[in-house]
Amino acid sequence: MNRLLSTLDRVGTVGSLLAAIAAPCCFPLFAGLSAAVGLGALGQFEGIVLYIFQGFVALTVVGLAVGFRRHRSIGPLLLGVLSAAALAYVFYRDSSTAALYGGLGGLLLATLWNRWAARARSCGVPGSQESMLHSIITCPECGLQSEETMPTDACWFFYECRGCHAHLRPKQGDCCVFCSYGSVSCPPIQLGVQCCA
Repeated sequence: MNRLLSTLDRVGTVGSLLAAIAAPCCFPLFAGLSAAVGLGALGQFEGIVLYIFQGFVALTVVGLAVGFRRHRSIGPLLLGVLSAAALAYVFYRDSSTAALYGGLGGLLLATLWNRWAARARSCGVPGSQESMLHSIITCPECGLQSEETMPTDACWFFYECRGCHAHLRPKQGDCCVFCSYGSVSCPPIQLGVQCCA
């Protein structure tokens, strides 16, 4: 679930771009690209494609909000909301080419910025918050909670509880004890990349 949430902004942005390419009437700069990749046939469904486009824009903003909750960098979310507002203005108020392409470009920039902010936070880049490298492991046997620092270059497959000395292993489908019993998933999962397992 964490992996899915961390990719919402990227899925939304790519979907928005594909929907824009599939609607050359509203996005004339993409008309040639649309014909070249064979999406020109979707022109007859342009009304539906534009609703799909708006859905992907909303998905991007939700993904940026999830990213903000993880890395606490407000910039990508603000840029994404402003870009979505520019696109809403184009669709519901006044057709402006600058606002149209500015909004689409803003979503792309916000997604890239969000990705950088997530990486900066988990990798300890100056200005990032280190708390994402700390997780509280809760023992399922005795309920004892212990704060541990997660390694960025390895996974913990085993953990011994300090209270009852139970030996914890990752649950089926999880890569490490942090993903199974921790309050925060391991750094690779936070970034949406494959873990050690």
